[in-house]
Amino acid sequence: MFNSIFSGGVTVVSILIMLVSAAALGVLNSLVFSFRTVQSKSFAVMLTLLPMVSAVIIFTVNDNLGVGVAVAGAFTLVRFRSVAGNGREMLAIFASMAIGMLLGMGYIAFAVVMFFAVAALFLIVTATGFGERHEARTLKIRVPEDLDYDGLFDDILDKFTSMHQLEKVRTANMGTVYELTYSVTMKDLARSKQMIDEIRVRNGNLNVSIGSYGEHESI
Repeated sequence: MFNSIFSGGVTVVSILIMLVSAAALGVLNSLVFSFRTVQSKSFAVMLTLLPMVSAVIIFTVNDNLGVGVAVAGAFTLVRFRSVAGNGREMLAIFASMAIGMLLGMGYIAFAVVMFFAVAALFLIVTATGFGERHEARTLKIRVPEDLDYDGLFDDILDKFTSMHQLEKVRTANMGTVYELTYSVTMKDLARSKQMIDEIRVRNGNLNVSIGSYGEHESI
């Protein structure tokens, strides 16, 4: 079952099987990694075609697998020269490469099994929100200079976060406001807006922002 279709020699039929399998798994791979995310059309097309391109490269240099892997890897890294890829995108690209490599060597069944195993695990951890609830966030709150900020928001943060810690305080707007930087772990990310609304009532409707730990995006 897991023998290479090229073990008995290369034929037109075996090449067509490789190309059709690459196209089918490429489409499925693109659909799987678009689950619960918005991706660009160009990235979706790349995920669809990358297994076929990788398979052709590996098949062409099958006598020197090391060269084939190096060339296919160089193609996949081109995207990250101008656009920073996140973990999901990197996983999608490496999965496409792995599929193409297996198909290029003729291991059709192995490629199919690997794809469905990776896809199943990816869909499960995405659907269950694995790792999301315990992800640290950076919360920034601005308060007027005449407002005593010590413990001012503790009750609100206790209500919406499982952990919060004041990490930094600095002045802004030429000293007219203080900016408080907290590290927080949300109990429920869906309630971020409700927490921000309650904070804004207390800080005089000044700026509040929350984002990934170490950086933040304005809300």
